Amino acid sequence: MRVVGSVSRLSRRGAITVTAVTALACLAAGSPASGMASRDAGTPHHKLIQAPALPGAQPISGNDRVYTADQDSNTVTVIDPKTNTVLGTIPLGAVRMDTNADTLGPMYNGQIDVHGLGFSRNGRYLDVMDVTTNAVQVIDTATNKVIRTIYVGRAPHEGFFAPDGKTIWVAVRGENYVAVIDWKTGQVVHKIYTEPGPSKVVFSPNGKLAYVNHLRALVLDVIDVKTRKIIDRVPIPAAAGGSSDEAISPDGREVWLGMPTNGKSVAVVNTKTHRVEAVFNSGPRTNHPNFVTVGGVNYAYLTVGDLNETLVYRRSGTGRPPVLVKRIPTCCGPHGIWPSPDNTRIYVALQYSDGLDVINTKTMKVIKTLHIGQSPMALVYVARSSPGSTTGLSRQGLGMRNEYLPVKVEGAAGKATVQVRALPGIDEVILIGWKLPASTPFTLYAARGNTTTQLLSTTTSAGGGIGEALAFTDIFANHYNRFFIRSP
Repeated sequence: MRVVGSVSRLSRRGAITVTAVTALACLAAGSPASGMASRDAGTPHHKLIQAPALPGAQPISGNDRVYTADQDSNTVTVIDPKTNTVLGTIPLGAVRMDTNADTLGPMYNGQIDVHGLGFSRNGRYLDVMDVTTNAVQVIDTATNKVIRTIYVGRAPHEGFFAPDGKTIWVAVRGENYVAVIDWKTGQVVHKIYTEPGPSKVVFSPNGKLAYVNHLRALVLDVIDVKTRKIIDRVPIPAAAGGSSDEAISPDGREVWLGMPTNGKSVAVVNTKTHRVEAVFNSGPRTNHPNFVTVGGVNYAYLTVGDLNETLVYRRSGTGRPPVLVKRIPTCCGPHGIWPSPDNTRIYVALQYSDGLDVINTKTMKVIKTLHIGQSPMALVYVARSSPGSTTGLSRQGLGMRNEYLPVKVEGAAGKATVQVRALPGIDEVILIGWKLPASTPFTLYAARGNTTTQLLSTTTSAGGGIGEALAFTDIFANHYNRFFIRSP
């Protein structure tokens, strides 16, 4: 057996232990999230409405597309939501650790760690963040072609087209600023300096304000879009921790923040007072929030990676804490999430099973699971007014073997799982643990019959978690079928 290498690291979304979310009441009234056009609920509209949206938006169309950013296969998966069909993938680089592509070598010029997604209000363009290669790419949704690649500072995480479609605002999480990009010229035209670790940028429905959450700072920045200046800083409770993702409710009253680090969050901030009104637990490694309205009731959905659940909360609208109404089992590692404009479906990217769940929002049940690219992270639904195309789509990252298995914890309390994903020429092993003894070293072993092989060693966080510890070796070829961890 060969072990090409092992490495322990934090999840790209900052996961290290138990998680929670923070729901933050947004500072601007409006309508659909991410700065979509405002409208009155229930009024017929002939223009395209992007999700999340108030009731009355157009139904799911075969012109529309669901996209996922696939971090291991370095692809964007393209899905037809009308038929729930995977059309193919857009390759932006070689598959992680591809032994034929020299992805870690000095001559490799593809992208690595395709992670974040955003889109223009008219649905014509998709923006993609490639974290490790510091790239922002623009894809024409009609042709599936990359039409622009712009390089920014260290580790861009998430970004979105500004409401006017002329610029893309990118949270450069490895540094401390938001890059404002003229995407047609490929130039960074402005830097808005923030606290450390800005994670995402979303816009108010009326397009006047932008909101920036932070992984390494307890604050939500509010930016005047016209002047590009920070006009308010909303303090986040220390119990909530840093935030990796955020979403704006379609009524413009709330911003919810996904808190991946401590399992204790969710704060609700009053839109007028900018004060936190509630903090509650959501679960270990809460990832992304999003919103739907069904039967006149406003709901927030949260993906909780280490619980393998998508949680559904009823929003209060009165400043009281939201109420948990449903736990939807998902497997495995739910991450990105986005609804359809008509509020009938919500789509969940499954990071550890290379899948996508389609959820009926009326029954709150998974009605279909699709197999997509490898390690999907962000997910967006893009409404489009013209027919799409399958031109330029590939099969890269599709149909690869993937197993998600329990791990026996020997000599200690706690839980752990392991994912084994087939890559070209080698397998990827991802160990995740929670409720383990704090600051304690553990070693992961693979077993087959009486044969055991040490794969990696790591140390739990102060909260007793293992966010992501990775090894690259041959698992499937050696028929290993059991895993356990023990402390020396």
